[in-house]
Amino acid sequence: MEQEKIAFKNVTLLVTHYNRVRSLERLLNAFKALKVTFGGIVVSDDGSNPETIKQLEQLQQAFNFNLVLAPKNAGLGNNINKGQDAVKTPYTLYVQEDFEPTDIFAEHFKDALQFMEEDKQLDIARFYAYFKYPYTKPYGKGFSEMIFKISPLAHNHLKFYVYSDHPHLRRSSFFEKFGRYPEGIKGDLTEFSMAASFIQKKGRGILFDDFTTMFYQKNSSDEPSTMGRAGWRESKNIFGLAARAVYLQFKLLKWTADVLFKRY
Repeated sequence: MEQEKIAFKNVTLLVTHYNRVRSLERLLNAFKALKVTFGGIVVSDDGSNPETIKQLEQLQQAFNFNLVLAPKNAGLGNNINKGQDAVKTPYTLYVQEDFEPTDIFAEHFKDALQFMEEDKQLDIARFYAYFKYPYTKPYGKGFSEMIFKISPLAHNHLKFYVYSDHPHLRRSSFFEKFGRYPEGIKGDLTEFSMAASFIQKKGRGILFDDFTTMFYQKNSSDEPSTMGRAGWRESKNIFGLAARAVYLQFKLLKWTADVLFKRY
């Protein structure tokens, strides 16, 4: 039996992009294969090279998306901000270009959208993560609500990632409550700043329990990730692990102080 088309007319797909047009094409083709459509598609480019821009314009003809360009690379914050500004629907599905939806996407995305429409206090529904969020309570249909605990006794530093730049559904009025993304700083600091604002302004979010099954992250050899980490943070030897343990405790205390005393 042929798969039926599924249209999410009140949702815009927002994709941030930088010099990885083949990854973007795979993402868009994956939604096409699933017969999932949206009320609009916005591709926000962060100053890719001229050859890539030509390829983007060709891809635009095939997929009819709104291409938002930048005169130069201005970083993650600027790229999300200008992309979100171009969204006209009540909801935004934000996805970076190196992800692809899986066969189970539509079913669970439909549930998340229904939750957002019924529960006006929900600000975000997350679909992907590297690690399980440490403090949750069941919400329904395979989702759990993330519960942020400020106490240092809740000592898992991952608690600060109640917001993440990984694929998620949010209200397009997100900026009205949490502010715009800071610009001119590194991507990881941009993400933490939004997470801190989310916490300070008492944002509420849910996360899909099987958080690696709705999307795959595809970093091919020809278009690898543009994000890097310090080598000692990835080390598996005893000295690297000890340094990481100290570092994480420092991060926990610093981020706790930032959320309590710094304004985002």
